[in-house]
Amino acid sequence: MKNESLYNYVLRLGDDSLILGQRLGEWCGHGPILEEDIAMTNISLDLIGQAMSLLDYAGEIDGNGKDHDALAFLRFENEYQNALLVEQPNGDFADTMMRQFLFDAFRQPLFEKLVHSSDAQLSAIAEKSLKETRYHLKHTSEWIIRLGDGTEESHTRAQKALDNLWRYTDELFSETSADLSLVTSGIVPSMVEIKEVWNKTVHAVFAEATLQIPTNNWQFEGGRRGVHSEHLGYLLADLQYMQRAYPNMKW
Repeated sequence: MKNESLYNYVLRLGDDSLILGQRLGEWCGHGPILEEDIAMTNISLDLIGQAMSLLDYAGEIDGNGKDHDALAFLRFENEYQNALLVEQPNGDFADTMMRQFLFDAFRQPLFEKLVHSSDAQLSAIAEKSLKETRYHLKHTSEWIIRLGDGTEESHTRAQKALDNLWRYTDELFSETSADLSLVTSGIVPSMVEIKEVWNKTVHAVFAEATLQIPTNNWQFEGGRRGVHSEHLGYLLADLQYMQRAYPNMKW
């Protein structure tokens, strides 16, 4: 392997996009209105596209000939390094929008910094992905404000979603000693910088949405180390079914 630290970093980015894209794709045909059904499906496709680019690059770094299909379909649950947040169930519309907003508010500043990476391939992927992510964050921010500052029912559901999902957010900013070596090399940004921007974004949106950030500081983590919630196994059973049932099948 050319660079194990970079491989794991890129793999995490790819896994986040892959798992959230798969999760969001479950809404296809079930959206609350036709326009939103299409919007969520398009965001899902954007995320899957990002995952393909990132997983292909991870396979290139690994040097064992694995492409995005092999990394998406032929790993076991404990080999995925996605954050626990993105594998959480869709729940109702407020749950889905809250999960997406918390992630988008993290991904936009991350890609903004990665555009300036000293790694040319990672920079190029970030530049393309940033255009999509800016739309994602705009879309979900507007929905969080609309739900939080809407009816009593929509406010209650949005607050409940925030209370449930907030405990998964800290893991987004976790860094290993290997990550810090990438920071020193100018390949990736410090997560301290990313969290500062994320905090400003979420506080501003929640203030406008009249939502209260939970005061319970308990946080879940483990996804980055391959320790996942029970939900990921069910998601992978759907995602990987055709490739597992019919290995190397071609359309």
